[in-house]
Amino acid sequence: MFHKEGYKIITITFIVIIALFIIVDKFVDIVWLQYLLFTTLAVFLILILQFFRNPKRNTALDENTVVSPVDGKVVVIEEVYEPEFFKEKRLQVSVFMSPINVHVTRYPIGGKVAYSKYHPGKYLVAWHPKASTENERTTVVVENDSFGKILFRQIAGALAKRIVNYAETDQDVIQGNDSGFIKFGSRVDLYLPLDSNIKVKLNDKVRGGESIIAQK
Repeated sequence: MFHKEGYKIITITFIVIIALFIIVDKFVDIVWLQYLLFTTLAVFLILILQFFRNPKRNTALDENTVVSPVDGKVVVIEEVYEPEFFKEKRLQVSVFMSPINVHVTRYPIGGKVAYSKYHPGKYLVAWHPKASTENERTTVVVENDSFGKILFRQIAGALAKRIVNYAETDQDVIQGNDSGFIKFGSRVDLYLPLDSNIKVKLNDKVRGGESIIAQK
């Protein structure tokens, strides 16, 4: 199953690769070179298909838990000042996505969208200290009765060239449902209340919509 954000790219890639297969078969006479080019094209197509996959996730709906919004590795757990929305200290948990991870972004909690904003910006590598404030990004805040307001931020990286965000202010959303997609990108930051019980450690591998990041 593929994500809808990949339909156009997958179609174009498939057409281009078929055309290149025909060209190689017609104009390249060296057998070993033919096999090398065919293999390279096939691997490229497989990578594109893998990137836009959208596996079904079984989210255990729970107002007292925050689930990971994306697949990847936990790279930051620290107390920071959040300057855009809260303007106070929060617990930041960041998940880094490699190119082979699923890049669907999911709502970490269910509730009502209190804030949703897109910020144009740079394309620094995702682990750069200024990526959270200078890269292209979207900021979404969801509120429920248990956690109050939770902020999560999609951040583009050096390869990411488009962030897709479905969240709209005052929209009611369900924990684990799609909230967006980062095309060829890279990191999501969560900002949680200081009294949150963090359930992950640095370098833990997490699955979007299933792995529990924090509990109340």
